[in-house]
Amino acid sequence: MSESKDQRPGDPWTDDSYLDKSASRSKEQVMTDNNVDNKTWKLLEKAVLASVSEQRRARRWGIFFKTLTFAYLISMLFFFSPFGVSSKGASTGAHTALIEVRGMIADQENASADNIVSALRKAFEDKNTKGIVMRINSPGGSPVQSGYIYDEINRLRGLNPNIKVYAVISDLGASGAYYIASAADEIYADKSSLVGSIGVTAAGFGFVGSMEKLGVDRRLYTSGEHKAFLDPFQPQNPAETQFWQEVLQTTHKQFINSVKQGRGARLKDAEHPELFSGLVWSGEQALELGLIDALGNSSYVAREVIGHEKLVDFTLEESPFDRFAKKLGASVAERIAIWAGFSGPQLR
Repeated sequence: MSESKDQRPGDPWTDDSYLDKSASRSKEQVMTDNNVDNKTWKLLEKAVLASVSEQRRARRWGIFFKTLTFAYLISMLFFFSPFGVSSKGASTGAHTALIEVRGMIADQENASADNIVSALRKAFEDKNTKGIVMRINSPGGSPVQSGYIYDEINRLRGLNPNIKVYAVISDLGASGAYYIASAADEIYADKSSLVGSIGVTAAGFGFVGSMEKLGVDRRLYTSGEHKAFLDPFQPQNPAETQFWQEVLQTTHKQFINSVKQGRGARLKDAEHPELFSGLVWSGEQALELGLIDALGNSSYVAREVIGHEKLVDFTLEESPFDRFAKKLGASVAERIAIWAGFSGPQLR
């Protein structure tokens, strides 16, 4: 059969072999495309799975670190809270109880009446306590806080006559600190310690001149003739100044009477009336004046006087968390009041 003129070799529209090859190539292309698509999907699947796995891993680590942080915060809160502070004074066997009186004697401070009195009670209640040493390093402070501690020492000594209290002054035992020390059975100090300062002070500022220079008027509304008593932005009132001086003198007399009651005939005040003038003396001078009984430190007193060298610390201290909170509260208000020019009587 002769080849048709319309059917030419190599014509893609009429050549069956070409069509077969084209179909074969199409199938191969489809298979290739399918393979590419499969590889692409596999790669995408691996990427998605890896991403999910990474997210899960990150989530697990996040949960771990959050739990760790939470546990850390809880442990710090417990440590800084009163429940987390280890109790001092836990001891077996006979010992000398040690109580530190450091810094200002004032409410909200380490040397507050609450802290010192609580420590004293714990020391007296311990059946192994053979004597108590109050180691003092303080410039003084509130006459009220000092008076609380003074009275409690006398009360506890009366209830426990077999346990003696010894005050040991290190660097400084002045004013309110000496007020406390005078309640002890005996007082010891170093030859260079500063002792005494039996007096009362109240300090403030006057801003009247500054107000006038700045052209600022003070507008204060009160109910009560002396409600603006000692206002630093107003001129001093002679009558109020005299009244305040009488308050200080009354507090000073209370201080003197307490010291005389505590020290008794050991004081050489008849020969040295300047004892109550607010002056401060070295330990060596204080010994001659009867302000202290002997020279020595806390270890010496525990070893040679009490007879039990082992010292057990009963000092009660607030946790850092409590101190921080209080510093932002009452203590800040107190500092502002002092800066404004009004501070109560201080035994300093």
